[in-house]
Amino acid sequence: MLQQILSVLFWLFLAAVVLYLLAGIRYIPNNRIGVVEKRWSAKGSLKQGFIALNGEAGYQPHVLRGGLHYRFAIQYRVHIEPLVTITQGRIGYVFARDGVPLPATQTLASNVTANDFQNVEHFLRNGGQRGPQRQILREGTYAINLAQFVVITQERIYYLPLNRAEDAIIHNMAQVIAERDGFRPVVIKDSDDLAGIVTVHDGPSLPQGEIIAPIVGDDPNIPETYHNNFQAPDHFLNARGLRGRQLQVLVEGTYYLNRLFATVEMIPKTIVEVGNVGVVVSYTGETGEDLSGTEYRHGELVRKGQRGVWSEPLLPGKYAFNTFAGKVIMVPTTNIIIKWIRSEMGTHRFDENLKEVSLITKDAFEPSLPLSVVVHIDYQKAPLIIQRFGDVKRLVEQTLDPMVSAYFKNIGQTRTLIQLIQDRSAIQQLSSQEMKERFMHYNLELEEVLIGTPEASPDDKQIETILMQLRSRQVAVEQIETYNRQELAAIKERELREAQARAEQQRQVTQSEINITVQTNEGRAEYQRALQQAAQIRALAEAEAEKVARVGVGQAIAIEEQVQAYGGPQFQVTQQVLTRFAEAIQNAGVDVVPRVVLGGGEGGGTNSLIEGLMAMLLSEKLGTPLVTESEHKRSPMAEVLREQIREKLGSATDNTPPMVQP
Repeated sequence: MLQQILSVLFWLFLAAVVLYLLAGIRYIPNNRIGVVEKRWSAKGSLKQGFIALNGEAGYQPHVLRGGLHYRFAIQYRVHIEPLVTITQGRIGYVFARDGVPLPATQTLASNVTANDFQNVEHFLRNGGQRGPQRQILREGTYAINLAQFVVITQERIYYLPLNRAEDAIIHNMAQVIAERDGFRPVVIKDSDDLAGIVTVHDGPSLPQGEIIAPIVGDDPNIPETYHNNFQAPDHFLNARGLRGRQLQVLVEGTYYLNRLFATVEMIPKTIVEVGNVGVVVSYTGETGEDLSGTEYRHGELVRKGQRGVWSEPLLPGKYAFNTFAGKVIMVPTTNIIIKWIRSEMGTHRFDENLKEVSLITKDAFEPSLPLSVVVHIDYQKAPLIIQRFGDVKRLVEQTLDPMVSAYFKNIGQTRTLIQLIQDRSAIQQLSSQEMKERFMHYNLELEEVLIGTPEASPDDKQIETILMQLRSRQVAVEQIETYNRQELAAIKERELREAQARAEQQRQVTQSEINITVQTNEGRAEYQRALQQAAQIRALAEAEAEKVARVGVGQAIAIEEQVQAYGGPQFQVTQQVLTRFAEAIQNAGVDVVPRVVLGGGEGGGTNSLIEGLMAMLLSEKLGTPLVTESEHKRSPMAEVLREQIREKLGSATDNTPPMVQP
């Protein structure tokens, strides 16, 4: 029985040993890490620090990565924690629980050499300091021992909880970072026209009397001091950078800044418009030599970068000027109109507190004189004005106003009110010449003085009376001048009308002379045409006569030939007579043939009757014997005459009715 009990106990012990041995097996996923905590060790406990670098009991520096690991369960405890992931465009902040304590002058832990947060042993053995670190984590995934380091991101806080007091500290630090928008880089866009003013929260303090830290570590050729616009805090401090607001500004770009180390405040860029220059009054920098000389004791004029008024103004443009380190005073370089008029002011508003100059004239009147002054400031002399007066408005109110007022008060005392009004142009010209030198004394160029009309106060009626009398007098003078001009105009009008009448008569005379000339020319033209027509008619007559002569000769020859052919002149004469006779009958339209014809023998008819009559007529006229019918028929001439008579009478007998035979 005892043996059985011992056997059971043995197996139970063996099972316990096996279970104990198996309990030391740990599986770590690849997206996790194992933070090892040693519960006891032969080397005892830690004497100082938090991480056991020499195998003491406590949190071990190395982590377990993905896979199977064996640790004695009774001696070790493995905490499974996630990998630290920083998303794209975000920043992670690191807090070290163990390391060298921070000195009193240091806010963040330095990690120039101990810059590997994934190797705790390297970090601690190389002087890594505890507390919030200057170095930040950029986007990526890190296997960090969360017992040694706390990583704060925008999404979550990576750490191994220890106690509630520490949790409060860590969450408070995360809240401060969030308030400073520290999880995102500083982005300055081109379109914003902004400049970033950096305030550093770590490093040595500014010396007494200084208000802004100077520029350091801006040389890329010295890597250990080049802080790349405050993105490398340790390099900035190595370059002897100081805590506080920095003179160096950030311009357009993206900057991964540790907001626990440095914060950024955006200010608009300084714009110097065209027609202006910017005079810089610097609050910081070394004390420089006064460039204005020993005789000019109105402040210090220094070189660019030194404390005081810079001798070189900023020309028109856009500047990333640190307005905490100084100020830029705009000085117009175009013509400035300064008005001593209560209800008006210039575009620059330097004269908004000025009013009309009160005068006392020689005749004891008290008018107010409105005036304007046009001045110009040389851009190279603008620093001298700022050095002497602070700004242009102060120059106008404290210097130009009393000077100009006193000058015109003196002018008013030497003239009566009427003279002051009538001599305005001369006074204006004289004042421009005399005051030019006075303005040059204040580094101003006087262009012109413009004087208005003196005005009376509302209670002063005497000046208004004088002005009314003066106006009435001027109206009378103008009326006299008007009447004289009207009389002269009437005389001129009469002369004009006489001249117009003479001109009208002259026009008629000229017209008649022109008509005479035209008619003379037309007569000459008609005469020439008549001569030409006479010559033409003469030439035509001569040609016609010659033609007629030639035709007559031809006819004579033809007649002679006919006469010879027809038997003598008797037949020719007879032919001509019959031709004329036939033409006369045709033209008269007389019925030569009766409408009712009576026959008279054999072979009788119209032809026989006419032939008989014609034969009798010709016989009587010519004194020739009548030719018998048988002879007539045999004569060729008779036949020709008979045919011609038929042709001539043919047209006259066409319209006659046919002859009726009995």
